[in-house]
Amino acid sequence: MHLRYRYRLYPNRPQRQALARAFGCARVVYNDAVAARRDAYRGGGQYPSSTLLQRRLITEAKHTPERAFLAEVSNIVLQQAVRDCDAAYRRFFEAVKAQGQPFVGHPRFRSRKENRQAIRLHTGGFSIRANGKLRLARIGDVPVRWSRDLPSTPSSVTVIRDAAGRYFASFVVEAGDETAPPAVNADGTEREIALDLGLNHFAVDQHGNGIANPRCLRRAERRLRKAQKAVSRKQRGSNNRAKARRRLARCHAKVADTRADWLHQQTTRLVRENQAIYVEDLAVRGLARTRLAKSVQDAAWGQFQRLLEEKARRQGRTVIAVSRFEPTSQVCSRCGRKDGPKALAIRTWTCAGCGATHERDTNAARNILALGRRERLNACGADVRPPVVAVGGEAGTHQPARA
Repeated sequence: MHLRYRYRLYPNRPQRQALARAFGCARVVYNDAVAARRDAYRGGGQYPSSTLLQRRLITEAKHTPERAFLAEVSNIVLQQAVRDCDAAYRRFFEAVKAQGQPFVGHPRFRSRKENRQAIRLHTGGFSIRANGKLRLARIGDVPVRWSRDLPSTPSSVTVIRDAAGRYFASFVVEAGDETAPPAVNADGTEREIALDLGLNHFAVDQHGNGIANPRCLRRAERRLRKAQKAVSRKQRGSNNRAKARRRLARCHAKVADTRADWLHQQTTRLVRENQAIYVEDLAVRGLARTRLAKSVQDAAWGQFQRLLEEKARRQGRTVIAVSRFEPTSQVCSRCGRKDGPKALAIRTWTCAGCGATHERDTNAARNILALGRRERLNACGADVRPPVVAVGGEAGTHQPARA
């Protein structure tokens, strides 16, 4: 299994200048490759191969006055830019042929005004020195903050400069088997947990235990507002505006890093303590277009589920996402009666069939647990979950026609 390990870099001023040249040259070659393929498409010809593009856009272009500056950076960086263009077109054509896959747009030109820049080097363009520094071709030995050991020899590295002006090295390494021992209860049964995601609490399990919502963005809103006002007061194109923009970017980076750290801690704990995890497949993209958009984006449910699935796959755990169309908040987890939709303000309700009083999120988590077990064990619905009783006009799900 291939994984990415990211570390902070601390280049000095000459190295930052050399990295800026490498970022710019790689961007120029990538844009030239995109333009060459677009011209071939419009002219009705065959797409040029990667080898032809490298010879035309790198080897021959260095001898022209317009592209003579390409000789100032490593040839490995420029060749990788052409390969990145090939990979972008490959993903685009695969998405066009596939049915039901997320939309992937046509490869676009990269702008020099983008705050995030990156270059990629393979084994011939970098090496890790005995003193712990990272040697990059035509750049030099860059100090690295090694926060953890690499599990194996990296096959490639991506050097990134983010909007806050920080530099990172992202290594691609081969990880071995990390399967963890089974997580079982005292009676020998597998430990399972079902999570109902929300905003008041980030998640509530089937036992009523809640995970507090960190609200990283909401807590930093005052500081972000102050930094944003400072940017808007500065004259466009001035150095003071650039400094204020970097201060704002650092504030946003701190929010993102705090959220990512919290998500990693929670997902690692859940995967370590449970053999099976059941969650609801929420329509985050649709919820992000409602009046709760800021809170939904701040919760980062999609990133949470992605981290759960990745870590569970590495450690031999099971993560099952229950369909978002299941009425988990409308069905009684005891008798299976469907009481219909309820406003978000209703946190507790009493079932009209069996008289049980439910806490909204805990009841939803219990339904998610039953549905997840049914999907995982391929069991009959009647053996795992009480039958759903249709009352009155509840048998159909069609909405009434509008006049």
